[in-house]
Amino acid sequence: MEKLKVGILGGTGMVGQRFISLLENHPWFEVVTVAASPRSAGKTYEEAVEGRWKMTSPIPDKVKGLIVKDVNEVSEVSSSVDFVFSAVDMSKDEIKAIEEAYAKTGTPVVSNNSAHRWTSDVPMVVPEMNPEHLEVIEAQKKRLGTDKGFIVVKPNCSIQSYAPALHALKEFKPKVVVATTYQAISGAGKNFNDWPEMVDNVIPYIGGEEEKSEQEPLRIWGKVEDGKIVKAEGPTITTQCIRVPVTDGHTAAVFVSFEKKPTKEEIIKAWNEFKGLPQELELPSAPKQFLKYFEEENRPQAKLDRDYENGMGVTLGRLREDHVYDYKFIGLSHNTVRGAAGGAVLIAELLKAQGYINKK
Repeated sequence: MEKLKVGILGGTGMVGQRFISLLENHPWFEVVTVAASPRSAGKTYEEAVEGRWKMTSPIPDKVKGLIVKDVNEVSEVSSSVDFVFSAVDMSKDEIKAIEEAYAKTGTPVVSNNSAHRWTSDVPMVVPEMNPEHLEVIEAQKKRLGTDKGFIVVKPNCSIQSYAPALHALKEFKPKVVVATTYQAISGAGKNFNDWPEMVDNVIPYIGGEEEKSEQEPLRIWGKVEDGKIVKAEGPTITTQCIRVPVTDGHTAAVFVSFEKKPTKEEIIKAWNEFKGLPQELELPSAPKQFLKYFEEENRPQAKLDRDYENGMGVTLGRLREDHVYDYKFIGLSHNTVRGAAGGAVLIAELLKAQGYINKK
């Protein structure tokens, strides 16, 4: 099978690097173009990231020698690719404008950025949770005046540690959710060398994160009506988001009450047996088992469990009844794999499988 040609917008940053490492031997996609800010343009990729390659695996040989393009040269970049992943580091307004500019060239954009998460005709997708939202793409194409180009976004990294677990229990109708997330420093695009203040420290604030964590699940659980996504009314979600000295992996401590309270056994069965469209379609990046429950009292742990299913699964543990809410549990997801680049790659695989992305 001839691979689709992929461009990475913002390819020199941490999420861009994660895209490049994840796509190294992808069966469907091949990175042929990397675009970044004007200061990186004209250099080879290896030169552009010298001294700041943050992945544990080396830079893929096929990408090392690529000449980085200026991300603002939209027609030049888009002419070389079938679709792009966007991980650009710009202001929200600049991101909105540049992603729409790429879409208008007939180039699908799968974005890791937050800028378009609340644009009414842009689907924000966790492929196992709301693949049906992709149908809104047709309305978006009409608005943009394009046959093939569109934007799809991935939600915030923190919600992947608890929203999928709640989604698997939707037959029991969760009504109130209290979640505290303990978020890794890679979520800020940093490691301990960049951010020595985080060693032996906890920072009880991450700008904008609590609003995203409370509102984005409701959009994912919303419905498509008249070419727009209308967010769900509930459950009521309240969160606190805390930065902790962990390299990768966002942990969530969750309390939940239901309209129809399940038994503990029913919850664990629903988690372990949950399958979504990516599992049914056997997409290349899809975890075989999306949600896994640990019986051990001290799991999941970021160090031990963030790489479950190559970082694409969500691990759960410590489920027990609570005397204020119905139940409490712990969730964990890999924030730069499932929560960022890997989640976007899975979206692109779903888009290809459903005929939204093709060779130009």
